[in-house]
Formats: sequence, structure tokens, C-alpha cells
Amino acid sequence: MKIQHLIVLVIAIVVVMPFNNAKGQTKENNTTGDTTTTIEFVKDDFIAASLDSLANLRFFEGYDCASASEIENIFGFTSGFVPVYADSVFYNRIKKLDAETTINLTYNQYVRDYIELYAVRKRALTERVMGLAQIYFPLFEEHLDRFNMPLELKYLAIVESALNPIAKSPVGASGLWQFMYGTGKAYNLNVTSLVDDRRDPIKSTIAACQHMNDLYKMYHDWLLVLAAYNSGAGNVNKAIRRSGGKRDFWQIRPFLPLETRGYVPAFIAVNYVMGFAAEHNLRAIQPRFHHYEIDTVIVKDVLSFGQISNMLNLPVEEIQFLNPSYKNGIIPATKGNTYTLRLQKRNIPAFVNNEAQLYAYRAQSELEKEQVLSMMKTVTQAEYHKVKKGETLASVAKKYRCTSSELKKWNRLKSTQLKIGQRLIVRPENLPPMEMASVSAKTQATKQGAIEKNTSTTDNSEIALATHTEIVPKDTGNTVPATKIVNKYHKVKSGESLGKIADKYNVSLTSLKKWNKIKGSTIHPGDKLVVGKTEIIEQIAENKVEITAKLKKQSNNLDFVYYTVRQGDTLWKIAQKHDGTTVEQIKKLNNISNEKSLKPGQKIKVAVVS
Repeated sequence: MKIQHLIVLVIAIVVVMPFNNAKGQTKENNTTGDTTTTIEFVKDDFIAASLDSLANLRFFEGYDCASASEIENIFGFTSGFVPVYADSVFYNRIKKLDAETTINLTYNQYVRDYIELYAVRKRALTERVMGLAQIYFPLFEEHLDRFNMPLELKYLAIVESALNPIAKSPVGASGLWQFMYGTGKAYNLNVTSLVDDRRDPIKSTIAACQHMNDLYKMYHDWLLVLAAYNSGAGNVNKAIRRSGGKRDFWQIRPFLPLETRGYVPAFIAVNYVMGFAAEHNLRAIQPRFHHYEIDTVIVKDVLSFGQISNMLNLPVEEIQFLNPSYKNGIIPATKGNTYTLRLQKRNIPAFVNNEAQLYAYRAQSELEKEQVLSMMKTVTQAEYHKVKKGETLASVAKKYRCTSSELKKWNRLKSTQLKIGQRLIVRPENLPPMEMASVSAKTQATKQGAIEKNTSTTDNSEIALATHTEIVPKDTGNTVPATKIVNKYHKVKSGESLGKIADKYNVSLTSLKKWNKIKGSTIHPGDKLVVGKTEIIEQIAENKVEITAKLKKQSNNLDFVYYTVRQGDTLWKIAQKHDGTTVEQIKKLNNISNEKSLKPGQKIKVAVVS
């Protein structure tokens, strides 16, 4: 009976006691006889917010996780039961934890508030954190041990990010260890348009160990290290001065920023909850895989998550979860700058055995290759181009992988005439790299021999015949220019490969092999390779109207056949199998707006010239 009374008493105290970090305050002012109420707006606690970020983490969506009933319940609690304990119990348990670490773990009301947060208010999210801990904690412990640091510091990542690898704070801190841009750069965590090392689990963990080690050399107290990790050494130093030189966290706590005051109590609370999870009926939501099932492989050439997903038959979401540092799903590796890819161990052999095919798949799937290369090249280019002597609208369009008509549209040009020093928009703000890639892919279709009509605002009858990337300027007389296509050659130099040459001349590896009748990939210095087509413009005495009529008749002379989509097919692959058709024609015939909607077994119409 005494235990029941004690439990009821504790429940009553918890209900009546306001939660320090989430309370609203009211104040009455009766000086004029009127009663006015002022409500103080309380911001969301950043630690609770980091837990909430797990609610929508894709890693937990659609996966079959072990239910709580399948995990051993050593205390025999029923599902959903929330145990309640007295302060003395918390005190003794934390005292036991304190005896096993060099970090000073103490119990007080501030710590209790955060125990309430993790073990009661956000217990469902805490169970998700416990599942993620099985992926990340072995990694953290390995590096903490290497730096001879307390292993309990692994719990700091829960306070920082709730083990969400893509967590980003309102002020810009990112990753498991929530590094700011400047601090991350100081510890070799580089950030580019495609890669953010702060989100790399391994690199960021090493950087966090180095940073905390540096702070410990300053303070020789782990609680002060935690405070400085959160708010910066400058704020901790100011708090020490304002406290009269005290070097104990609890004594300088009133002089620290508000967020940091709750940071250390939260860390102690996490130590407690993770150490006594079973006593609070908390059961980890089992992850799809564990740390020991993950391995790494070196990537030596550009790869996208889409390529890896299609070739190895893996969910893109899994690749994204294991490799959160690649912001746009692209690994921008080169021969002299390799990157690391994390996969489940069972998928590593498939990657190694098919590595050459994975890189070659970029050439087979032309649209994806153009998307990858375009994103790599355009995201770092300026949005404007200053016209130099000798440049034309067509040459600028070719340089920035777009068309002359698009440049005219973006810059509201009425003609193709340019002036030296003129500034041209070459990548509008509202046109992301993905769209630039699709523009480039469309230009590539033109290279295959497609005839396009130039929708110029000044003359809608302007015609482009068999264009390369430059549109032939309109003629001022009654004749129009025709083009004669001749081969363009390249002499192979020492150290060059087919892939490098293909990238240099912006052609596909498949086309390069076809033009030169190469079956393998071996080339020798001094070989003369066909690398493209060059236009020779000739004037023909033929009326524009007659040519327009011929082109229109040719475009209307399209017939179609039905094709059954196979596994691995893309619109580009299908177009290559049928002479005389293009990706755009297939899209138009079948009302396709998203290439990814193709499914094996689906029947689609494919145009053929009759």
C-alpha cells in the first residue's frame, strides 16, 4: 500500500509541476483598474524539435521492423505501460552511471525534466533513436576509443540531432554532430554544391572527436566541453568571468545562453534513459540493418544514386540514408578525386563485380549521363556571361549547354547580334540544374539529325537544317542555307581514354565507338578518331516556302509501331533501337511526362518514318 501511495503522490507532483522548458506565463496589471493579460511566447525546445525530425525520416517508412512484443521484456511490462519512479530512484541510478565514467553526472530538477521528455512525452521517438543507435553507436565508440575519450560522449549526438543524419538546425548546423559551416571547415569538413562532409557519419564523427579534444585541453572538464560545443568557447569564457572565475558548469549555468542551460541536463538525461531503457518500458524499433552489416567501397568515376539503384536493384531511399553527404544524389568522383560509398555488405560484391558496367551505364543511358554532367558543370558556373570578341549567340549557347533560342528568350533579344562586353543570362535563377540537363539532352537529340523549327520572335519561318549545336543564321535573300556534314577528328594523346575524349567533345561513348568501329575500349597514342560532325554551309537556290513545305510533309509522314517495354529500358534506349525516332516523339505519342513512369511489360507507341 505504501508503494501505491508513493506512486500516486509522484504522479500528482508531475501533473501539478509545470515543465520548465514549455510553459507560458501570464501577468495581470491592475494599476488602471483594467485587467490586461500579456502572453509570453515560448519557442519550441530545440532538443524536442530534433526528436520530432525523426517522425518523417524515410528510413522508418515502409520497412518491416520488429515489433515491441518480439523484443525481450525483462520486467514483464505490458505494451504501452509507462512506469513512474521517485526522485530517489533516479538519483541512485544516475549515481551508479556516474561511478562508471569520468564525466560528472549529477541529478537535479533540470535533469528530471529531460528524463520526462525522453521517457514519457517523446517516448515513441526515443524508441526510434534507440533503433538508430544500433547503426551509429559502434561507429562513435570506435573513434571515441581511438581518441581515448569517454564512450558516454556518444550520447551527445542524440542531444544534437536525435541521430538524424540529415538534420539541419535553423541557424545552419548540419549532420549527426550539428557542425556549423565555419567550425566544420576548421576540421576538414568541406561543403560544395554536391557534397556536404558535415553529413558524412565517419568524417563528422572524427571531426567531433577532434573538436571535443581541443575543448578539453582548454577546460579539463567534460561538462564545460559540452557547453562550449553547443554555444562556443567564447560564451563559456564570458560565463566563467561573470561567475567570478568559477569553472563548474552548474555554477556558471545562469550566465550561459538559454539553449546551453538545458543542453548539459539533456545530455545527462539521455545517458540515464539509454542506460535504463528497459526500466522505462522503452523498446528499440529495430532498424532494417545494423552497423556490422554496412561496408564501404571506393567510387572512382561519376555515379548517381539512380544508376546504383537500377544496376544493383536497391531502393534509392536506402542509398540516400547510408550516404547522406551527397546532397543531390550524385557522387562527383574523378580519377584524381575518389569518394566513398556506403552499402550493405551483401551488395558490395555486386558493386565490385560490375564496377566497370556501372560507370559505362552512364554512357548507355544518355539522358542520365547528360543530367549528371550538366549538374556538375552548371551548378558552379556564374549566372551571367560577358561577351568577348568573336563570340556569337550560338557559341555562347554551346558553351553553356543550351540553345540560341533559349538565350534569346532569357535575355529578351530581338536578334542574334551581340556586342562586346554585353552581359547575357546563361542560367536563370528559376531554372535549376536538372532542367539545364534536360535542355542539354534535347540538344543532343538535335545532334542525331533532328530538324527543329526556330521559334524566333522576329521570323517564324527561320529553318535549321541538320544542326550540330549552333543554329544556322537566317539568310537575307530568297535562298536558305543548307548544311553539308563532314567528320571532325581528334588525334589521341598519351594518357587519354575513350571516356575522357567523349566528355571533351560532349558526345556519348557509344557514338564514339560506333563512329570508329571500336569493339572494346583500347586506343593508342596517335590514333585518329572521329569525334563529331562539322557543318559546311552551302547556299542553294531554293525558295524558303518550298523547303518549309517539304519539312512539314516529312514531319507529318510519321507512322508508329507498338513496343513492349523491357526491364532496364529508358526512352533514350528505346529511341536508339528504332531509327528515325527521338525521345520527344515517343513522349508526344504516348503522353509521357515522366520517364520514370515506364514499367516492364508496358506497350508504347514508337514513331517510324514511312
